[in-house]
Amino acid sequence: MADSETMYIFAPMKRYLLILSATLLAALRLSAQEWMHVHLNQLSTPWTLPMAIDSIDHFSVTDERTLLGEMANGFCIPLSPEHIDSITFELPDTVETKDHYRVFQLFVFTSNGQEISSKDYYIPCYVALNADGSYDNRFVSGQIRGRGNSTWEWYDKKPYRLKLDHKQKLLGMGKAKNWVLLANYRDVTDLMNTFVFELGRWMGLPFTNHTRYVELFINNQYGGLYQLTEQVQQGSSRVDVSDERGILLTLDVDDGPNNNPNATNNFWTKGFNMPAAVKFPENEQLTKMRRDSIRDVFAILEDAIKHKDFAAADSLLDMESFVRYLLIQELVYNVELSAPRSIFLHKDGDGKWIMGPLWDFDGGFDFDWSNMYTGHTFFTDYRETVMGSNPVKRNGNYPSTPQFFTNLFGCKEFVQLYKKTWNHYADSLIDHTWAEMEKYLVHLRKGAMRREDSQWPVSRMNFESEVKKLHTWLVNRVGFMHQLVNSIPDPEDTEPVVDEQLCGTIDVNVTMQRSKGYSQTNTVDVNRAAVLNLLGVSEESFNPSLVTIVPLNTDGTEGQNNTNGVFGGWFNEDGNPRVWDGGHVYIEIFQDLFSWNCGLRQDTCFDEAHVVTMQIQYQVEKTLRKVNIRVHFTIEEDGGWWW
Repeated sequence: MADSETMYIFAPMKRYLLILSATLLAALRLSAQEWMHVHLNQLSTPWTLPMAIDSIDHFSVTDERTLLGEMANGFCIPLSPEHIDSITFELPDTVETKDHYRVFQLFVFTSNGQEISSKDYYIPCYVALNADGSYDNRFVSGQIRGRGNSTWEWYDKKPYRLKLDHKQKLLGMGKAKNWVLLANYRDVTDLMNTFVFELGRWMGLPFTNHTRYVELFINNQYGGLYQLTEQVQQGSSRVDVSDERGILLTLDVDDGPNNNPNATNNFWTKGFNMPAAVKFPENEQLTKMRRDSIRDVFAILEDAIKHKDFAAADSLLDMESFVRYLLIQELVYNVELSAPRSIFLHKDGDGKWIMGPLWDFDGGFDFDWSNMYTGHTFFTDYRETVMGSNPVKRNGNYPSTPQFFTNLFGCKEFVQLYKKTWNHYADSLIDHTWAEMEKYLVHLRKGAMRREDSQWPVSRMNFESEVKKLHTWLVNRVGFMHQLVNSIPDPEDTEPVVDEQLCGTIDVNVTMQRSKGYSQTNTVDVNRAAVLNLLGVSEESFNPSLVTIVPLNTDGTEGQNNTNGVFGGWFNEDGNPRVWDGGHVYIEIFQDLFSWNCGLRQDTCFDEAHVVTMQIQYQVEKTLRKVNIRVHFTIEEDGGWWW
């Protein structure tokens, strides 16, 4: 056969037995380096299933077994012969168009047709990828399982993780074993992650993921439209940090100690008490000593950011990547920054920390979280913010955003870099990135979205109208962001903190009624004059904008604000600040720095008393002065009913 020739073996098949002898296969066989491609052309669908044959003795289809393509290890593809129109053999096309905007077909056949019902356990499978002439087809063995957190638990359309037996280059993306199939069920447009990936690459964030759209078939059942992309992991074609000294870290509630207490790779960060997990090194390479060492290294960066020491932070963190990363998060209103969730950083040896890769954006774009289990509503308001108009004060919609992301807005150099970077990209941001979306849309509109909508009708929403809403929201958002960013106040010049001083402790007694839960009438009233006296600051010189108030762990280290206040904290039964889930009591501080709201969670707090500590911090020249406010809560049973 010549390179361009195709041999049609049988048509139609119906209920016959087809056996290709070893002699015939030998006549068709290519050199040892090449594989023969077999296309199974189905009557009921417009797709063909590519297979690659290079080592089997025969190729058969039988009506009795209703199995196709028995492999050397006994694995069979469950496809009924009556659904096959014809089989063709052809030589691989060495000319690739590399048109990655197209919609491809991905077929997964699990061993014995097993259902993919767990995200904890892999099951064996074969994967057939029809690249349709844009790239090389693939037919490979591997494993598949579910993946994700809310997307796996809440939605009928499930995301998946593929682990191939051998590294493969899929659809022009770098060779690797591990791949992700994002379901994007929440996102009717299927463009949100793609938009951010394209934007991130254009803005120069390293190791940003790629998008390849595929229509997925599992055991010959149509699964809908999926986004095939790289698994975020260390590797030469992924996050390319060294095997010996590379670090890949995620800040993520779901991977952290609270939600994943049995993991051995996670910890609370020392500086801002954020949930973190080490993604590389992994497994046996990640000893407890190595994990603790990574925590200590990250704490050095946290300390520089906590003290608003721009020079020190700049020596430890790639500031350009940090600025671009935050701009993208705020642009698409990704509220996951506040949790935090899916925030990645990496570092190689003695090099700087670098933000990225970008990940998980179907909770942005003003998603309506009030209907998060079933809803698909986005784009209502383009004027909301995660970090606020003055991020150092976290005065946006999510004041619980970790100060790791906001403290440097207290440095004039950072604010100037933030504005300069935004203004560099703002004018062409939408024109460039939306032009990329249109290239994908050309192919999505050819039938893939219609079939997706038929398979997964989403609240009777229309794909085209949602795409239009997305584009309009982004255009309006850029205009709003332009004003927002350029109006961030330049902070006063302050000297880097070189010393810290605990000036004293004030005890406050507060009574709460159990029946009132979040609606307590009493407040935590702190004596303003006593605080200023301990700080050594006069009433006339006191500047409220320089105040920071943080919750303290019982060991004296700083915790994280997980309330909606500008400052505050939820506290567990042991008096340590943690997340709302499982918290007992809280303090929440808004405009008044010396009168604090408080409350309790009635379904977890059955205690008679709690002692918690908040710390008021105030910088005087190069010294950060601190006053601890120790709050003694007494919880009364007042006879009211709350259930």
